[in-house]
Amino acid sequence: MPPHDETSPVGPSGGPPRRPPAARTPGQGARRPAAGDRGRTTSARSGGSRPGGSRPTGARPSAGKPGGKKARTKKQRRRRRLRFALATLVGLFVLLGVFVGVVYATTEVPDPNSVQNAQTTVVYYADGTTEMARLGDTNRTNVTLDQVSEPARNAILAAENRNFYSDPGISFTGIVRAAWNNLTGGSTQGGSTITQQYVKNAFLTSEQTFSRKFQELFLAVKLDNEYSKDEILENYLNTIYFGRGAYGIEAAANTFFGVPAAALTPQQGAVLAVQVRSPSSYDPEANPEGAQDRWGLVLDAMVEEGWMTQGERDASVYPPVAPRPESSSLGVPTGPEGLVVSQAIAELEGRGYSDEQIRAGGLRITTTVDKAAQDAAIAAVNDVMEGEPDNLRQALVAVDPRTGAVRAYYGGPVGAGEGAIDYAQARRQPGSSMKPYVLATALGEGIGVNSRRDGSSPQTFEDREAPVRNSGGASCGACTLVEAMTRSLNTTFYGLAYEVGPENVRATALAATGMPETWPATTGGTLDDKPTLAAPDSGATGSSIGIGEYEMRPIDQAVGFATFANGGVRHAAYFVSRVTDTEGAVLLENGADAGEQVIDPEVANDTTFALEGVAQYSRRALDGGREVAAKTGTQGIDADDNSDAWMVGYTPSLSTAVWMGSDGYQPIRTANGAIIYGAGLPGAIWQQFMDTVLAGTPEEDLPDSPQIRGDTGQGVAAPVTTAPPTQSEPTQSAPTQSAPTQAAPTTTTPPAPTTTTPPPAPVVPDPVPVPAPQSGSPAPGDGNNGNGPQNGQPAPDPGQVAQPTG
Repeated sequence: MPPHDETSPVGPSGGPPRRPPAARTPGQGARRPAAGDRGRTTSARSGGSRPGGSRPTGARPSAGKPGGKKARTKKQRRRRRLRFALATLVGLFVLLGVFVGVVYATTEVPDPNSVQNAQTTVVYYADGTTEMARLGDTNRTNVTLDQVSEPARNAILAAENRNFYSDPGISFTGIVRAAWNNLTGGSTQGGSTITQQYVKNAFLTSEQTFSRKFQELFLAVKLDNEYSKDEILENYLNTIYFGRGAYGIEAAANTFFGVPAAALTPQQGAVLAVQVRSPSSYDPEANPEGAQDRWGLVLDAMVEEGWMTQGERDASVYPPVAPRPESSSLGVPTGPEGLVVSQAIAELEGRGYSDEQIRAGGLRITTTVDKAAQDAAIAAVNDVMEGEPDNLRQALVAVDPRTGAVRAYYGGPVGAGEGAIDYAQARRQPGSSMKPYVLATALGEGIGVNSRRDGSSPQTFEDREAPVRNSGGASCGACTLVEAMTRSLNTTFYGLAYEVGPENVRATALAATGMPETWPATTGGTLDDKPTLAAPDSGATGSSIGIGEYEMRPIDQAVGFATFANGGVRHAAYFVSRVTDTEGAVLLENGADAGEQVIDPEVANDTTFALEGVAQYSRRALDGGREVAAKTGTQGIDADDNSDAWMVGYTPSLSTAVWMGSDGYQPIRTANGAIIYGAGLPGAIWQQFMDTVLAGTPEEDLPDSPQIRGDTGQGVAAPVTTAPPTQSEPTQSAPTQSAPTQAAPTTTTPPAPTTTTPPPAPVVPDPVPVPAPQSGSPAPGDGNNGNGPQNGQPAPDPGQVAQPTG
């Protein structure tokens, strides 16, 4: 049996095994090939039978595909890829053409008559539906194109779109440049045609996004096809915002030059053309140098286009421009809510929104101010002040301690126009309402609320020539700090500020309120650019900070007390909660900031605990015995009259500050001639407002006990009594004590510490009925009457009045 073929499978296969042909014997003739040998010639075997496993050379390509196909060359592969890419690109162009055609066909150009409504910015109360104001529809007069002087039209075209009458409505280079800036993060640049600008200003938002630019492109092309160039230019000139509340060229001509648009000269038209790009940046009054530089460039462009001769250019001088209209409300309500709108506008400006975006961008601004709370604030002021002297001024600010959202804001009865002054932003002396910050500073140094200090009156101190007195002759030689706070003893808190360091008290107050280190410049006030909570002449802070002789604003006090209410976490006050465009797209979602722990939680707890008896003691307790922490404050001009009166208080959900005074530092008295104290008319406003707003809301608990125990400072011994004290009016008598008597002022050096065991938390006795504030006697809890300014600190400047709104 012949041996196996080495190339054949050893095991069984799907068909019979192929055996090699039998070897020929010498002399044997050629045989006819068998059926299985057909096609296999001797030449194919290369001279004989091939070894097992070998293959004749050239039978098929070694790297070829089955069937004998040759592999493609590199050139063939490149051609194939190129054909595929071209086919794909053609397909994409076809799809793009179909897409563009469909989008173009379905794009509808809005009615130009809807432009005014689209540009109007609406301001809402916190519910997002109740309107507070509408901006952008007050100073507008539409005119036909022939009612605009030709030089003014040419000036606008020279500044914005010289090829307007020949372009297709869009600028491809401008679109590419805008796209490149979006990709690279570059600055926003011009380059849009007047048609594109009209579409953007009239029908779209001003956001710099691809989708908005894409929409602008289709609208501009279709608008250019459906309207004539003159119609587009006319609508553009009637809708553009020129600043100063002027919408359209007719209103702008009247606002800036006191003439109709038909009478505008080339020079005046160039002034308005400069305004188109950035009204707030190139107002001639706000930026005269920049405005005049760009004005010259516009005139040069007019010469290049043949719209002005070189001789006319050389003879041109910058035309006189009318001053900014200070009394114009620009759509801001003239009632109290107008001050809320002004604060919301200022907040958006601080976030980078331009005047044009705010007043002509068709924004929908939702404020934090609650309509019911705002109505309650206005009603409380009007009810309490009915029949009172006209020279009295009031402010009320209420914020949510948990977020900083302003819930009610009353800065005066006039919200815009002539006579508008925001007293909620007025810098006034807080009097005894400053004392909680002194206590918080002492608590931070381990001086508990049960520590005792000398509250006898009068007292003299090393840093002050004039003696410090308590209001109404009150005196207490060894009151706890809780009792001293409730009775508002000036001598106690002046001495405590002296003990812990006035600069430390200042730091505590700045942290709690968020006040800046220096007052910002406003309208020429005497405190502009001067250090806050310090003497304006020297910049030093003295111990008189303990009795409130350095200015604060009502909104500062609302925030500062809110920090105590919120466990020492401060949230900045804010007015704007949400901004959308006309289509509802959210442009700004402004929730509460993260908050900052600026006061130790235990310090905030104990400060609140010390303030819980003030409202009841001052006869301003809330309905139903609702727990509330509060402090009154009165700033005296002399021994007989007061200039400022405060009531500030809070629950965990609402902090409210009320101030009352006058335009200067004049005496404030009631219609009956009685001196006004913090617990008087301001307390009545505060009480009515809090009762109204909190009615029906869950009652919230305040601290039941202090957490900081001990006294690391210069305390005094507890009084020794021989018999139970009799009930008496707190402002007229003091407990029997071993401390120095009232007859002699205390030494200028603070008393040395006395080691005593702190008594348990005192129970402040219920006060006996006291005369109403109108009687002329100090109201309970008031405490800075008649102390006058600190030694070295100037007397209140009558010229330091509340600053008017913008």
